[in-house]
Amino acid sequence: MKTQGSIVFVTGANRGLGLAFAREAQAHGASKVYAGMRNTAGFDVPGIVPVQLDVTDPASIRAAAALCGDTTLLINNAGIARITPTPLDAKVEEQSREIFETNYYGLIRVTQAFAPVLARNGGGAVINVLSNATWLPVPVLTAYSASKAAAWSFTNNVRTQLKEQRTQVLALHVGFIDTDLAKNVTAPKASPADVARQTLEALAAGKNEVLADSGTRTVKQGLSDEAASYFSAATV
Repeated sequence: MKTQGSIVFVTGANRGLGLAFAREAQAHGASKVYAGMRNTAGFDVPGIVPVQLDVTDPASIRAAAALCGDTTLLINNAGIARITPTPLDAKVEEQSREIFETNYYGLIRVTQAFAPVLARNGGGAVINVLSNATWLPVPVLTAYSASKAAAWSFTNNVRTQLKEQRTQVLALHVGFIDTDLAKNVTAPKASPADVARQTLEALAAGKNEVLADSGTRTVKQGLSDEAASYFSAATV
């Protein structure tokens, strides 16, 4: 699916990768770009329409889907992360519940709400922002990694379902991105604008998956090795 002429809805779009997606969609000729965010106060980016959205609140999601009923491209970007010393830390269970509420259940809620919208508008597409932490152990991000692994599984399952309504589903896998979410990370970080550009180009090429940096491509290639890439932890 080409972004040109599309109506785009991006979750978590007030900053970081979400805002980069909104701007890149504009650059690719989108007819309209909605930016979903918890608090729209003070958001003033020319040509981008702010929409109140809390992916943990079903009523908020229903309202956004009703308001933005012309959407043809949904980008599920909203996400949170938390740091813990080890996977055995007492906080991991509590953090997992919090993170899954946004990164996994939130993604499900938004997809379910917008799928009928996309169907009415000819099918369109869904982009789910995932992570190479799906495959690569990052012990300090245990809960986040688990949420992205779950989101990957959902993405693969919903892709087969949405084919019936001619909706393309693209999974974005990427490592650390140069945003506020990773401001304390010392590992190499990808440019948000470059990640967004690669993803929209992959969408236009009809791909099911995009690996947006060299580290992610290396990890993916090593999944089937006897000494698989997921046996070794990454550092941040």
